[in-house]
Amino acid sequence: MRVHKLTIAALAVAAGLSLTACQGDSDNADGQSTGSSNSSSSSNDGKDTGGKDTDGKSAEGENTAVGGGGSDGASDGGSGSGKGSGKDSQTAKCLTDHLEITAADGTVGGDQEETVVVGFKNAGAKDCLLTGYAGVDLKTNYGRVSAERTGQEADPVVLKSGEDVFFGVTYPKNDSGGSGVRVEGLVVTPPNETKSVTLDWPGKASLPVTEDGSGTPVRVGPIGSAGQGG
Repeated sequence: MRVHKLTIAALAVAAGLSLTACQGDSDNADGQSTGSSNSSSSSNDGKDTGGKDTDGKSAEGENTAVGGGGSDGASDGGSGSGKGSGKDSQTAKCLTDHLEITAADGTVGGDQEETVVVGFKNAGAKDCLLTGYAGVDLKTNYGRVSAERTGQEADPVVLKSGEDVFFGVTYPKNDSGGSGVRVEGLVVTPPNETKSVTLDWPGKASLPVTEDGSGTPVRVGPIGSAGQGG
């Protein structure tokens, strides 16, 4: 049976649709995650998916998780611009375990693409540093789709205790009239971290499929590329 290539880099990410589909709410080998009440889970994936919105407001269907779970790879965080404060070099990186991670639909009417806003809240007692891009994967019924980085400049962000910062994940609309590729979850790995968190997907239910794999890929912006309320 011939499988259609997907618009989103045709699940190039799925490398011929051979990547292992994720199971349940957690990617940990056999363990259970320690997500918060409205979260999916944290995962053991930790792979850097590269770097592909709007408001950190409380929205229906918003998902939240606090990290926990092992790893085998790290998000490299992209390149920082050095525009952060002088205390950057003395500030420890933000750990998944100390971040409250949320996801909400951030699409604005008239946009050509759909958007999901991901938020990191520093739930720890000390300031921490985020630099570059988070790793983002979409779990689908065809396997994983890794978000591409937009290439925008990635400035270091010192996140104070209790504060939030947001970034956007954009993906193509499914106007094909078909069922498309069903999205089943969102896997997020903070920059320079190896622990991932899996959230319920707050966006549209599916991505479009094309015969030749052409179309708009899933993209993730750098930390701070989306702001609360806009």
